[in-house]
Amino acid sequence: MDRSIVRQFFCLLLGCLTGCAGYTLGPTPPTYMKGVRRIAVPIFKNATITPDVEALATTTVIKQIQQDGTYEITGVDQADAVVAGTIDSVERTKARSLQGNVLASSEFNLRVTINFRIERPNTSQLMAERSIEGDTSFFVGNDIFTQEREAMPLAIQDAALQFVSFLSEGW
Repeated sequence: MDRSIVRQFFCLLLGCLTGCAGYTLGPTPPTYMKGVRRIAVPIFKNATITPDVEALATTTVIKQIQQDGTYEITGVDQADAVVAGTIDSVERTKARSLQGNVLASSEFNLRVTINFRIERPNTSQLMAERSIEGDTSFFVGNDIFTQEREAMPLAIQDAALQFVSFLSEGW
């Protein structure tokens, strides 16, 4: 009887000790970001006709990286990697029609596509590249352009969240 209790205790102890074998403390960056602690984020390029969206996208990505806390934001001269971004498209599509009038819209979807490149600062060697789409929706009132402008930070925030997840976790 004592022997079976000792065996059960040993098996339980062994199971408890091996259950956390793959756990690591702290951030676990993807393989392409090994050795990177400091990141520079210069102003993004704007390949669209939407004005001033590059400054909004750049500051939103910087804030998300700072909030994540995995990497430190620095200048290009001190950085281990540089994030180069290009806003490729800003698209507004009809999501919902007005009741009784299918030609008029009551809600739109807004999609912002940003192409991100992670490069070495001195050699411009490509470490990773990804195109990410940020989405949001907005309802139409009197001025559709003002409402689209107010919805733009939400779509860019969605893209920034996805990018920082890709940057720090490889997703």
